[in-house]
Amino acid sequence: MAKAKSAFVCTECGAEYSKWQGQCSSCQEWNTLSEVRLSSARPGAGTSGASGRSGYAGNLSREVVDLANVDLSEVPRLSSTFGEFDRVLGGGLVPGSAVLLGGHPGAGKSTLLLQTACKLAQARRVLYVTGEESLSQVAMRAHRLQLPTQGLKMLAETSVETVLAVAERERPEILVIDSIQTMHLEDIASAPGGVAQVRESAAALTRFAKQSNTVLLLVGHVTKDGSLAGPKVLEHMIDASLLLEGGADSRFRTLRGQKNRFGAVNELGVFAMLEHGLKEVKNPSAIFLSRGEELASGSLVMVVWEGTRPLLVEVQALLDDSALGNPRRVAVGLDQNRLAMLLAVLHRHGGLFTGDQDVFLNVVGGVKVLETSADLAVLLAVVSSLQNRPLPRELVVFGEVGLSGEIRPVPSGQERIVEAAKHGFTRAIVPRGNAPKRAPAGMEIVAVDKLADALEAL
Repeated sequence: MAKAKSAFVCTECGAEYSKWQGQCSSCQEWNTLSEVRLSSARPGAGTSGASGRSGYAGNLSREVVDLANVDLSEVPRLSSTFGEFDRVLGGGLVPGSAVLLGGHPGAGKSTLLLQTACKLAQARRVLYVTGEESLSQVAMRAHRLQLPTQGLKMLAETSVETVLAVAERERPEILVIDSIQTMHLEDIASAPGGVAQVRESAAALTRFAKQSNTVLLLVGHVTKDGSLAGPKVLEHMIDASLLLEGGADSRFRTLRGQKNRFGAVNELGVFAMLEHGLKEVKNPSAIFLSRGEELASGSLVMVVWEGTRPLLVEVQALLDDSALGNPRRVAVGLDQNRLAMLLAVLHRHGGLFTGDQDVFLNVVGGVKVLETSADLAVLLAVVSSLQNRPLPRELVVFGEVGLSGEIRPVPSGQERIVEAAKHGFTRAIVPRGNAPKRAPAGMEIVAVDKLADALEAL
């Protein structure tokens, strides 16, 4: 009997090697090579060809076609019944797409998909495959969440061959796999959750979804550093990768797109974990602006842009005399390196020294700010804490700060000002390039060019 061939695959970048080595030559990571068998998955339902690998991208065309002659008719999307979920997906579920939903244990991945599946099953064919829980456990959760259970087809199975056979028979419009780490192919010797099993199982399920025009929803685990578990090639196979975030001590969950072939990747959806499951938050700015009655120094509201909408969040700064030779710089929700850079700009162009202070920064509500429009608000919050001077409650700030102390304009400045005015803010410090020709009724716009101008405006 011929010996099965094997290779060593890097779990970070997917590079393959004929023998094991400590460091991956492609991504320079250490101890990331895992042995996988090179035996191919058996052709199952929904596959074609001798190897079962043709048609991975759907219906293949044997003829060369001019790009200008390709049909541009838009594929109709299916609503997930959650407006926030549809927003992150780019407008809804696309038939034939594969969506990977990741998150920490307890974030609400299974709850979100069970709510979606139960509601969709009232009008569409939905198959929910559970590999981690028994059918009774899923039924108990659905009963606790008071979900409509009629019409939802359930299957407790971990064999990909069996799942594909059932899906071929049932022909569902939406197929939910919970989770991909529990799935396995019979002729792959490694345990479920291994590199080879996750990669081949996802490939077989995605191939079926493309060929049968089925929406595939996969649940994925994350590692302790927050990245999706399994080989890196898993994220290249699927069409959309979403991450559900939220601590166990917070009732709010944020859904952020990390990859999306059918929409923007910077959209943010906000949910609240309630007694009866996840409920979408229509106005996220309202929940992030629940400030205390008393004015406190170091607190300021800024306007960030998430996907296609503005979001008002509160940033808090705390400065204290440092007893260390190297003062601490701690930022929660913001880039710590950018904080250090902004403090240097504040010293050079604002004349305020913070080298003997511990600086702590926090974005309220667990929001992660990834854009530079928070620069000016961060510095003004730092100045407020340093001087122990509370800022007005009705003040809102946004703008990018350059290394020479200039205040640069940011995208969608007009929409940010309008959103702040809707929430009752009456004064805004903004870059001059974002100052509107006509300010909203009842709002004072202070346009600044330099950091010194912004400090004077306080």
